[in-house]
Amino acid sequence: MNSSSFIPSQKSSEYIPGICNIGKKEIERRKYAALFSLVLCVLCVIIIEWLQTEKMWRLLLFIPATSLGVSFQQWRSKFCVAFGIKGVFNFGDLGKTFNVEQQEYYRKDRRKALSMIFYGVVFGSIVAVLFYLV
Repeated sequence: MNSSSFIPSQKSSEYIPGICNIGKKEIERRKYAALFSLVLCVLCVIIIEWLQTEKMWRLLLFIPATSLGVSFQQWRSKFCVAFGIKGVFNFGDLGKTFNVEQQEYYRKDRRKALSMIFYGVVFGSIVAVLFYLV
């Protein structure tokens, strides 16, 4: 992973602390991750229903649903959770990142990432419990 320093600007296609830390190519990856998670959720429901498993197995939907919740947020908000926690961003080639040098920016990114994880877990929990109750 390549790293270097960068000072943010206010353009929407560039790094903005706590708001946007990925560019077009990375956003596209998050879109495909969200779509994959959606397909995985549907497949889990189909398999669980087809196998007529015990009701507790329905709660396993939490895993792909949480992934869907987090991936969808990353895609729509142009913000990568892992990058936010690591303190990096990318607006160029895949696999190349730049370090967030300012502690204040890193704290904003980390707060955003943890918030996205929280809402992803809430989404996954709601989906799994609803599937359990059906």
